[in-house]
Amino acid sequence: MFNSFGHLFRLTTFGESHGKGIGGVIDGFPAGIAINMDFVQQELNRRRPGQSAITTSRAEGDRVEFLSGIFEGKSTGAPIGFVVWNENQHSGDYHTMREVYRPSHADFTYQTKYGIRDHRGGGRSSARETISRVVGGALAKTALGQLGIRINAYTSQVGPVKLESNYTDYDLSVIETNAVRCPDPEKAAEMEQYIAQIKKEGDTIGGVITCVIKGCPIGIGQPVFGKLHAALGGAMLSINAAKAFEYGDGFKGLKQKGSEQNDIFYNNKGKIETRTNHSGGIQGGISNGQDIFFRVAFKPVPTVLMEQHTVNSDGTDATLRARGRHDPCVLPRAVPIVEAMAAMTLLDFYLIDRTTQL
Repeated sequence: MFNSFGHLFRLTTFGESHGKGIGGVIDGFPAGIAINMDFVQQELNRRRPGQSAITTSRAEGDRVEFLSGIFEGKSTGAPIGFVVWNENQHSGDYHTMREVYRPSHADFTYQTKYGIRDHRGGGRSSARETISRVVGGALAKTALGQLGIRINAYTSQVGPVKLESNYTDYDLSVIETNAVRCPDPEKAAEMEQYIAQIKKEGDTIGGVITCVIKGCPIGIGQPVFGKLHAALGGAMLSINAAKAFEYGDGFKGLKQKGSEQNDIFYNNKGKIETRTNHSGGIQGGISNGQDIFFRVAFKPVPTVLMEQHTVNSDGTDATLRARGRHDPCVLPRAVPIVEAMAAMTLLDFYLIDRTTQL
């Protein structure tokens, strides 16, 4: 039940970090959609490890293999099954962690809840599970593209280095031109240098990803318990290492008065719009036709390459020095995951909206 995401568009995922593979089944994807396999693989390549000097060196090809639901390049309306085979596990790196609880990982909670855990790379709690989300998101992006909906996420902060301006001041087409996926080349260089220094110290750092959705039609989202921003927040907070979510002006807007925060309506050549977008494109939980934008905060990766105090499974004091290949900062590889979760949420809500209108 809780390995599935969505309602009418539904992704169910399976697999562990050091198992044979990661995969999923997608139900509810519309029939007749042309699937560009190169685009799906390109999205996976944006998430895969080993893509730059500031990511983990784990060398996984992450090639997706579709098993069902696509015929002659188009979706059939049947369940879409897919798998990505794991290729480069170093399970021996985790042998010393079999009985030791890693600080800020899911080891303790998984062991206590289930009485058993896969200590190799975190098993099901590993961020490698997000492969399935990126595949589902790529297909959702494909369908949304036919509706004119575009989704772009980017790194807006790494530790103390952050963008000071609104997304409207940047050229989002340059996001993929640097390793950190930041639309400001100068700030991107600062971020990359900062991450490299943190990596050299054997430590990790967190930051913020901003996501912008353009072209979303008016009316997506449901009242009360089906609010679009609540669904987006839930989707984002399901991503590994995500710690906070805010949309529109968020906490910054608390410094303004209501008269300053309100988005004033006006008639723009026969079309009702707002002069500002402090609401982030959503009012009353329903999209209002303006750009939807939000931010997701990610914590530093808890695996640091230095000694830390902890306890083992029987409560005895222990010292842990992690081994293996880990990201010093998740932000660059999390950008496509944020986009994927946004895309799946929007497609799901679009399909729901169609069923609630006569």
